[in-house]
Formats: sequence, C-alpha cells, structure tokens
Amino acid sequence: MLSKSNHESRITNHAPLRARGFTLLEMIVVIAIVGIIGAAVANFIRQPIAGYTDAVRRAELSDIADTALRRITRDLRSALPNSVRVDGTGNFVEYLQTSGGGRYRAEVDGGGLGEPLDFSGLDTLFDVIGPVPAMVAGDQIVVYNLGPGTGSTDAYTGGNRTAFTSVAAPTVTIAAKQFPFASPGKRFQVVQYPVTYACQAGVLRRYWGYAITPAQPVPPAGGSNALLATNVSSCRFSYATVGSGARTGVVAVTLEISLAGESVRLFQQAHVNNVP
Repeated sequence: MLSKSNHESRITNHAPLRARGFTLLEMIVVIAIVGIIGAAVANFIRQPIAGYTDAVRRAELSDIADTALRRITRDLRSALPNSVRVDGTGNFVEYLQTSGGGRYRAEVDGGGLGEPLDFSGLDTLFDVIGPVPAMVAGDQIVVYNLGPGTGSTDAYTGGNRTAFTSVAAPTVTIAAKQFPFASPGKRFQVVQYPVTYACQAGVLRRYWGYAITPAQPVPPAGGSNALLATNVSSCRFSYATVGSGARTGVVAVTLEISLAGESVRLFQQAHVNNVP
C-alpha cells in the first residue's frame, strides 16, 4: 500500500510540462531592434561600397582607353613616312601600313654585276642591298614618299607606288614603273594597306584593307573594321611635323570615355618617322 507522500510524488512526476516560446510582442521588439541595427550598419558601409564601385568603374574605363591608345601608337610607328593625314574634323586619322623596307641597289658593282633600280625609264626589278624584307601578294613598293599634296611623290595618288610581283633574293620583281625621284638614302618601303582610326557615333573603330584613294575617306568603304571602344564621349586626332626637314611627325590623340556618370580622359602622342 502506497503512502500518501509517495502517491503525491508520482502525481507530480506525471504532470504535463508547460510549453515555452516567444510571445508576439517579443518577436516585434526583436524585429524592430534588428531593423535598427541593420539600417545603421548599411548606412555605415554604404559610402565605402559606393567608393569601391566608382573606383572599379574608373579603372575599367581607364583600361579601355589605355588599350585603344596603345594600339593606335603601336600601329602608327609602322606608318609609311609622310603618309599620316587627319581630316578637317579631327575625328579620322589615316596612314599607310608598312611591313618593312630596305635599300635598293643604285648602280652595278665593280664587276658590272647587279640589278640597280632605274629611274630613267620603266623598270621591273631591282636588287636589295642587305636583308630582303618579307613580302606577299598584294603588297606594294613605295620609293621616296613626301606625303599628300606633293604630286608624283604622294603614295596616295600612286605616282611613287607600284605592285610587288615576286622575289628571288636579292632581286625583287615589280609591276613596270618609273619612279619619279630616287631616295637620298636609297630606301624603299613595303606597303600592305591603308588604315583608318575613326571616332564616330560614340565608338572608336579601326578600318583596314580598303582601297588606297587620293582623297581621305571618312569613313572608308570596303575592307575590314573592328570595334576598339564604346561609350566614347570625346575623341580628337591632330598631326604636326617637327624637327629639321620635318623628319619626324607627331600624332596627338585625346580620348574620353564616359559611363554611368564617370568619365576618363587620356592623352597620347605617337612619334612617326618621316625619313623617305
């Protein structure tokens, strides 16, 4: 028979436990506190994040502009002497791309041998003194180019330019041509094709492989083209000759790119050799 105390103990041990949890008021208070803390933290880190985003955007714009200017500078270093020309708006710069050059034989050697380049009449071949530059079908030979507006010494009009035919070192065969003037340094250049950099309608493009024409095309028709930069808000080319006898030319390029309220403007100068 159970005692009274044991009976009460058993009843107590089997009583149901009370469920514990949050009241609605407690939840509302916690949500309010978390919201206040979150707003404070967001306000604290907003400026650093915005600054980082702006810095990343400026870096991207600078990289795009710098890459485009480097490409233009590298190309201009291989321009045919005195072939750079800029249109009146300053939005287009054109030049004739060369793949190399060399020195032609001006007279026979002491034994009466060799094939000199004849300037007194039509000639179809000449010997190269020294290394023979690489040449392929479609290349053209230019001798003593003095640039646009110089008549027969302007490669754009063709007075001093003729097609390359074949090469059997050291002899180069060309389409029949009488070049108007000899080069003081006995130099010739191998021209591949014309190239134009154009800033138009907010983009910067490179055109190449189109026909060589006396008048500067703006923009060129035919050939190939590639997009170099978008979001171009300002772009300008200028060209000037410097030094004694204008033996050096300087192409100045200003390029500004804008995006989402950020703008980056870069300036670059490219020196070109104008010794014909």
